[in-house]
Amino acid sequence: MTTFMAKPHEVERKWYVIDADGVTLGHLASEVARILRGKHKPIFTPHVDCGDHVIVINAEKVRLTGKKLQQKRYIRHSGYPGGLKVINYERLLQTFPERAIEKAVKGMLPHNRLGARMLKKLKVYRGSDHPHAAQQPQVKDLKE
Repeated sequence: MTTFMAKPHEVERKWYVIDADGVTLGHLASEVARILRGKHKPIFTPHVDCGDHVIVINAEKVRLTGKKLQQKRYIRHSGYPGGLKVINYERLLQTFPERAIEKAVKGMLPHNRLGARMLKKLKVYRGSDHPHAAQQPQVKDLKE
């Protein structure tokens, strides 16, 4: 018996909608990364993009536990001397809630070209509406 290896053209992709309203950021990100990677499928192959497309709605209503809202910081650097930019997650969720979810999911995917391809299948939206109704996405419930 040889081990089954999925080929990229054999993978069947689905679309899922996940509502982030009241869901913890880490729980949401780990579940989204699992779906994007394809680990929920029996044909999962580590070196092939087996994952599905994920649409996250209500990104501004994601929850952080404890004092993370004030203490957790989003750090980036412009590349120039003195170019360190630091904002806390409370401010980040007010201005760019999509970025908080994208960054959390990106950290849970492989850090290579395959992970970059998987991340392109993630769509995050601030409100409850999205432009992907034509793909007929299935609703996935993550309520705790």
